[in-house]
Amino acid sequence: MTAERTPDGGREPGGSGRPPGQEAGAPAVGAAGSPAGGEAGSTGAGRDADAGDGTLTRVEGLWVGHASDPEGLTGCTVILCPEGVACAADVRGGAPGTRETDLLGPGRLVQQVHGICLAGGSAFGLAAAQGVMAWLEERGYGFDTGVARVPIVPAAILFDLAVGDPRARPDAAMGYAACQAASREPVQEGSVGAGTGAVIGMVMGPQGARKGGVGSAARFLPAGWTVGALVVLNCYGGVRDPASGRWLVGPPPVVSTPSWPGAAEGGPGLSHTTLVVVATDAPLARDDLYRVAQVAQTGLARVIDPVHTWVDGDVVFALSTARHRQAPDMAGRMALAVAAAQVTAEAALRAALRATPLGGIPVVDAAGRRDPGR
Repeated sequence: MTAERTPDGGREPGGSGRPPGQEAGAPAVGAAGSPAGGEAGSTGAGRDADAGDGTLTRVEGLWVGHASDPEGLTGCTVILCPEGVACAADVRGGAPGTRETDLLGPGRLVQQVHGICLAGGSAFGLAAAQGVMAWLEERGYGFDTGVARVPIVPAAILFDLAVGDPRARPDAAMGYAACQAASREPVQEGSVGAGTGAVIGMVMGPQGARKGGVGSAARFLPAGWTVGALVVLNCYGGVRDPASGRWLVGPPPVVSTPSWPGAAEGGPGLSHTTLVVVATDAPLARDDLYRVAQVAQTGLARVIDPVHTWVDGDVVFALSTARHRQAPDMAGRMALAVAAAQVTAEAALRAALRATPLGGIPVVDAAGRRDPGR
């Protein structure tokens, strides 16, 4: 297992770029207790040199880290918000795998979350959230129950068991390692973290499917708010560029000829799932965030066709760090929702374009790799 570490820096006080309480130079610890990351300052595969408007970490108050198993072809991605942020979730499709999403509904006691954990490994991968909780608890973060602080870490998983070793699954150690690797540097994109074993376009059959991964995008609104998204693209549907209409994977008809290891047994054709975290620094209540999450799902529909199927468990988490003081009126909330759909579509497209070939699964054709920079 490796943890993708990023250079120090960022816009938080002190300039460390790390979550509060994370020591400078702290190693990312893997399952065996050894350092699990590269050297501090390494860019890592898949880093976008021209970040344009940036990635999810442009939203103040968020840190992102990956941990990957390049041999088992699975991994996890964490979004840390240790001080607590408002959160809502919209779950679609017929095959979701989630944890702690019930508490994100209306009328719940707990109103803030301290991290989001996205992982491969199907339902086994939900165990990674326990490592995120442990990391946060060690640093004193969580919901104060009076006798202990309980970190609130909603999680969602995708199916990648058929791509690599089905016995390789994200666990608590991997979740902890992803926290150790977290920073405010631009999000590392490509087939890393929760996207290590991601596959796209299985509607085309194993022969037409391609490698998926992680993509991220951000946008600044005239009122001063920032909206960002991180997408782990692991979809059954085909993928196209909404700006040009060009198919990167597709258009569907279904084919069935196996062409990569594991495909002969059906590959990941039985279960998929695209995972999204969209966030803003605008102060929004949970009900407003739920609407933002719903609108952000339309961003997926612009890129993925078909989307939200029986074999997808698509989930959008919407976060508000409330770091910007200006509260949006109705027009402002509409603008935020529009931007959420836009950055979600952009991040989903980047996930396809930034993927790297793993497990014998090819990436989208080079002709489809237009410059995805903003």
